[in-house]
Amino acid sequence: MLLIVVVILGQCTPKNTPKRPVISNKEDILFPKRQFRAAWIATIENIDWPSKKSLSSDQQQNEFVNILDVHKKIGINAVFVQVRAASDAFYANSNEPWSEWLTGTQGKEPDPYYDPLKFMIDETHERNMEFHAWLNLNRGTQKNAKSVSKAHITNVHPEWFVNYGGSKLYNFGLPEVREYIEKVAVNLVKNYDIDGLHFDDYFYPYAIEGETFDDSETFKEYGSGFSNIGDWRRNNINTLIKDLSRAIGAEKKWVKFGISPAAVWRNESQNNEGSATRGLSSYDDLYADTRKWINAGWIDYIAPQVYFAFDHVRVPYKSLVDWWTENHGNRHLYIGHSVYKVDKNSTEKSWKTAGQIGKQVRSNLKSEEISGSIFFSSKYLVANNLGISDTLKNIYKYPALLPSMPWKDGLAPSSPTTLHVKRTENYGSEVTWKLPSKLTLNRENIQSFVLYRFEEFDEINLENPKKIVAIIKNVGVFKYSDKNASKRKSYHYVITALDRLHNESGPSNEFYLK
Repeated sequence: MLLIVVVILGQCTPKNTPKRPVISNKEDILFPKRQFRAAWIATIENIDWPSKKSLSSDQQQNEFVNILDVHKKIGINAVFVQVRAASDAFYANSNEPWSEWLTGTQGKEPDPYYDPLKFMIDETHERNMEFHAWLNLNRGTQKNAKSVSKAHITNVHPEWFVNYGGSKLYNFGLPEVREYIEKVAVNLVKNYDIDGLHFDDYFYPYAIEGETFDDSETFKEYGSGFSNIGDWRRNNINTLIKDLSRAIGAEKKWVKFGISPAAVWRNESQNNEGSATRGLSSYDDLYADTRKWINAGWIDYIAPQVYFAFDHVRVPYKSLVDWWTENHGNRHLYIGHSVYKVDKNSTEKSWKTAGQIGKQVRSNLKSEEISGSIFFSSKYLVANNLGISDTLKNIYKYPALLPSMPWKDGLAPSSPTTLHVKRTENYGSEVTWKLPSKLTLNRENIQSFVLYRFEEFDEINLENPKKIVAIIKNVGVFKYSDKNASKRKSYHYVITALDRLHNESGPSNEFYLK
């Protein structure tokens, strides 16, 4: 059961406001006011966007705008867009070549020219959604790549890569490799207005039968102090994650850094602190000590890819999610969901309908430790595969603020002032307000406003998302048309301000509209 904090605004209630009883709606507490609702938009091999290599710049832009609009209607409030799929770029300000999945030929710029990343960020922010830049970490080239630019890093520094499974993968044991990846990440943070930087589950590679990832010579050179290559590999990744965390924070303190790893840290058969599962282990198989990163506070959230049904024999959904609720430290826990598995022809009964995803998301809502969900991948939501988007839209029936991150910045902005509401002839009501009167830095940090509307005898409870009329982007126009306000009812309005990290101000004056 979620704890509801009741905010009483008696001290700022106008004299014309009548006394009213406190009325609670128990249904509302099932819906948290803050919730991360995101989708992965994969670009490699044109999985989600752009749908084809041959699209014009205008077609690419129109496609992306449609994706955002569909997601917005579902209730999604953040997107993770893969802007670096194979040491390439979907953005202009990069030393890596343009991606072949953007223009058809690696190194060829968009025609007509535009910067896709800037465009995507602007369109996402215009809809008051967060934009997280998603980078693949380990891939130099995609499997069996045939056309690689001469300027590609695998040709500039071939000694940095290990051939494995038809791909060229970074050798993380080399300090210069880790430094290079850090520079790529910091460049993105520095030059683009992203809200977060994101890595997926690719660290050291998933095992391929009959092949060996041969970094033995690097281990001989740099493995002093480690008795086995596994511990050394884990230390290489730990060092990279820790250094990236420091570098990102030093560049822009508000940019979030998070990772979506393979779901199982360790099985309890491998470590008595592991989960009651029997699956691939990120620690033992991919040399990624994911629990360490979150407990050490090097990342701001972890989003394990729990791509398993409740009745999965080896990795049951709830057992694994329950383990993560106990092992995510004091950082956010988001759950990665496999909407791509929803298929009427699935060999697993649980995935033949959208009900499995609905059951998982509803289960998450019962835990205060889970701050949201991320869905892979976008195209299945856009297509509303087997009604999956309808299912989510029903669950996400009320607006949600994104979770705040007090360890990055817990200072809330000042409250808006001079809230005023009047009836209009053509629609419900017109709401106006002003920025905080204090000329502080907080004024510059206000990114959006949260408008609440309560019926005459409602409890004034700012933790009730059902009462949020809109989350309004700050574009310098402090006016909102509440078209759904009935002319036959009296209301109480309140507005608050949100900063870049979604810290919420105290309430404005409460306005009673007779």
